Amino acid sequence: MYFGEALRFSLQALQANKFRTFLTALGLVIGNASVILVVTISITSRDYILDQIRGVGSNLIYAQYSAGTNNSTQVDADFIKLADVEAVRNQLGSRIVAATGVMTNYGRLLINGKEQDVSVIGSDEQYAPVRNMELLAGRFLDESDVRQRQHVVLLTQKLAVRLYGGPQAAVGQKLKLYGLQFIVIGVFKEKTSTFGMSEITDETVLMPLPVIKLFTRVERIDPMYVQARRAFDVPALTASIKQIIESRHRAGARYDVQNLAGLLEAAQRIAMVLTIVLIMVSAIALIISGIGIMNIMLVTVTERTREIGLRMAVGASRRAVLEQFLTESVVISLGGGLIGILLGIAIPLGASIFSQNLFDYDLRVPISPWSIAVAFAVSLTVGVVFGMLPANRASQLNPTEALRYE
Repeated sequence: MYFGEALRFSLQALQANKFRTFLTALGLVIGNASVILVVTISITSRDYILDQIRGVGSNLIYAQYSAGTNNSTQVDADFIKLADVEAVRNQLGSRIVAATGVMTNYGRLLINGKEQDVSVIGSDEQYAPVRNMELLAGRFLDESDVRQRQHVVLLTQKLAVRLYGGPQAAVGQKLKLYGLQFIVIGVFKEKTSTFGMSEITDETVLMPLPVIKLFTRVERIDPMYVQARRAFDVPALTASIKQIIESRHRAGARYDVQNLAGLLEAAQRIAMVLTIVLIMVSAIALIISGIGIMNIMLVTVTERTREIGLRMAVGASRRAVLEQFLTESVVISLGGGLIGILLGIAIPLGASIFSQNLFDYDLRVPISPWSIAVAFAVSLTVGVVFGMLPANRASQLNPTEALRYE
């Protein structure tokens, strides 16, 4: 029997029981759609988590004073200084994109007629690119602001709204801080929120580092940020930065120098474990679907015993009978599998289009070609493996006894 003839007979047999065929293939539809959706969700969530981590700062290394002596004079000397930031810039040169430091203080601003405490930080022109800050209005600090100790500040978005009603309205306004008048030159926010875990809070004022230094009793850079030029160089640079800082201070001082590589690796491992677990759940659904196909095909063989006997009586070989029933099993599994693949692709694409049209949000949903290939291969395998037993049983029937079967 040629394949085309076996396929034609199989389609005729399946069309005779459309509803049963649909229910049999439904398990493959759900299983294959689940495989694609699981992989898609896993990739999307992994990329989202990694983008959020990278959003804090690309190839970011941060250093801060950890511990030292209890003597206050020596502790003040142990703190990371502006000179340490310059040393890192000079010694690491082309291996880094930028290095900057942050000094933190507090001040009082007149908000809605009342004086309130706000966080005040000082940094330089390299702070915004290193920390991946997003400018909402105005401009960031530049080199002349820092060098000339200009009385200029930037506000976080929430503080700008509280003071002036919005980011655009805040630019050019004057505010009084530490008894001096400052001009608001910009409004910014963290590209990826750290929820107060960094030096940036909801209500923070950013000014040139040499200016805040005038109002801070002890010079303390906490933290120092360094952006590596190449991702693979981050671990080596982390060690180099620690060595540079420690070499410039006394032996008893300890410094914590870290990077985001460990966090990125942990996120990738979690995503991988999640993917494996979900794929195993989908695989169980596919196996159950395969068992369903085998069960229905065994019932079909029993129902069509006389038909099988008749075909054998008019000359059909056992191989031809096996091919026909195996083809029916594969058609059911591939048909259900293809519908499941289309459904698995349509749902993420629909979610992406829906988010763009309704929420004006660009939701990137990557669909893995590998998941589609695996789903198709699994459908074919399920049809062959679970269809082999019923097909083999049909081919082994005795023609004489099959003809007498009621």
